[in-house]
Amino acid sequence: MRGAGGTSGGLGHFFIGLVMMCGGFYMLLNAITVTSSFGMGMRLYGFSALGGNYNITSGMIMLPFILGVGLIFYNSRNILGWILAIGSVTGLIFGVISSIRFTFKTMTSFDLMVILILAIGGLGLFLRSLKSLDERIPD
Repeated sequence: MRGAGGTSGGLGHFFIGLVMMCGGFYMLLNAITVTSSFGMGMRLYGFSALGGNYNITSGMIMLPFILGVGLIFYNSRNILGWILAIGSVTGLIFGVISSIRFTFKTMTSFDLMVILILAIGGLGLFLRSLKSLDERIPD
């Protein structure tokens, strides 16, 4: 009988590694807090030109979007309308993604070590089960 992945690696290592890896990565992702400061008046992009600093807010990005949607409804083959609408939506998506902040919850070093040992040790056991341990075992 063949083991995990058709190799002689062993089903025990496969399932123990899988459980450890899932538990460790679950605990790691559970320890991360995700916050966002996105709002219609929030500064998404900033640049300097002609001796001044200028900001583009998320509300300003809606103006070309509205114009683009109007042009699309007027004539759906209007390339400028599609460029404005798709470019504005792309700008909003990148603005939302750039406003996301990831922080680690406060934990002890023991907690972090347990999480990392479970996650990385489980990954190692899982990958070890997928390689052949002994080439002399017949099919």
